[in-house]
Amino acid sequence: MTSSFIVAIDGPAASGKGTLARRLAATLGFAHLDTGALYRAVGLTLLRAGHAPDDAAAAIAAAQGLDAATVLPLMNDPALRQDAVAVAASKVSVVPEVRAALLDFQRDFANHPPGGAKGAVLDGRDVGTVVCPDAPAKLYVTADVAVRAQRRLSELRNTGAEAIYEAVLEDMKVRDARDSQRAVAPLKPAVDAFLLDTSMMDAEQAFVAATDFIRSRPAFPGFL
Repeated sequence: MTSSFIVAIDGPAASGKGTLARRLAATLGFAHLDTGALYRAVGLTLLRAGHAPDDAAAAIAAAQGLDAATVLPLMNDPALRQDAVAVAASKVSVVPEVRAALLDFQRDFANHPPGGAKGAVLDGRDVGTVVCPDAPAKLYVTADVAVRAQRRLSELRNTGAEAIYEAVLEDMKVRDARDSQRAVAPLKPAVDAFLLDTSMMDAEQAFVAATDFIRSRPAFPGFL
């Protein structure tokens, strides 16, 4: 038995996986990690240290220097969503040593959750297929692209941003294609993942379905 019960959640943008992952972690008393935000964390760390985002050596050092104590506060930092940080994240993500360091970080977080938690919930796009292929509970959360575009549109408008549905939908389709066709760790469900289509579900229904699945896993009772 591993030292931690790992819940791996993957899925496309605006599928609801992030909201679901945070609620599951809070309910189960598990640690939570948004793996997709790690590259932003590295980018933000670089910028705040005065380094250029294309400084590979600095990016590697920043990625290798991350630990839970520094990463978790960054996840709630509004600066993480700034455009400049997104640009920096895209630049550091192509550095092989950065990817390797962050993969090690994710696996260590999953197997040794901070705060003495008995388990960890990780959400992203390759958690069940690459990061934690042996996780006892894998979910692939998805929804029709039109539904996801409408959700993203609502999120944008709630922040006061001007957005047009057709543009959001097209952007979503392009992102889906990019994520699913990329050469390294493409977005796809693990063969043993529980497929959770939230197209016709609200957040509560998705949470109940996910919780029922996790609690049904043979290894789960040992981590209560």
